[in-house]
Amino acid sequence: MAGRDRPDQWVALNAGTGAVIAQADLDTVGHGGQQLLHQAGGQVFLDVGEGQDGSVIYRASVAEGRMDLIRYPWNDRCLIDLAPDGRQFMTVDHEQADVAIHTYPDGEVTFSLSVDAFGHDPDETYVEWSGGYLNQDTVIVTLAGETEDEQEWFRHYRVDVSSGQVQAEFDAHAENPYDIQPLGDGSWLTADQSGHPIRWTDA
Repeated sequence: MAGRDRPDQWVALNAGTGAVIAQADLDTVGHGGQQLLHQAGGQVFLDVGEGQDGSVIYRASVAEGRMDLIRYPWNDRCLIDLAPDGRQFMTVDHEQADVAIHTYPDGEVTFSLSVDAFGHDPDETYVEWSGGYLNQDTVIVTLAGETEDEQEWFRHYRVDVSSGQVQAEFDAHAENPYDIQPLGDGSWLTADQSGHPIRWTDA
């Protein structure tokens, strides 16, 4: 659609000079992307959104001018966050039917939760592509939907990572489903009316 004559590329640059260190062609036609640095520092995750065609998750490291690239075997999972200790990561189904926790690095699913696990009707409610690790033991999952009079609503929930159990609702002081950025240390960011960040701490 953009009229490009080459595949999507992932390029690593020298932060000081801007010189290309390594690059790799991707087998995607991306509309956007998100990069997350693994806490060990040597691996970077990339989520490439392909619009209605889904979402692809890659992991890569750079050594000796070469990018070692691994593609996870799904095109229907959206990367949301990495665990603070780097041992897990969180995804949401591209169709927004469930949330899943995966082991790092292999991506094996530890558990997944569909909408009905949160006490909502899956025909009327969906999982948003937002949330993340509040701390090592807790992820925040965002659900949204519409009332009978077509008023949009959203709610955040705590989920215990070790048991996979849904806990209480979580008041993030957020203005919309995406107005939350968990930081992994028990705190999270929202934005004020002017767009400036506000940092909150879990009591």
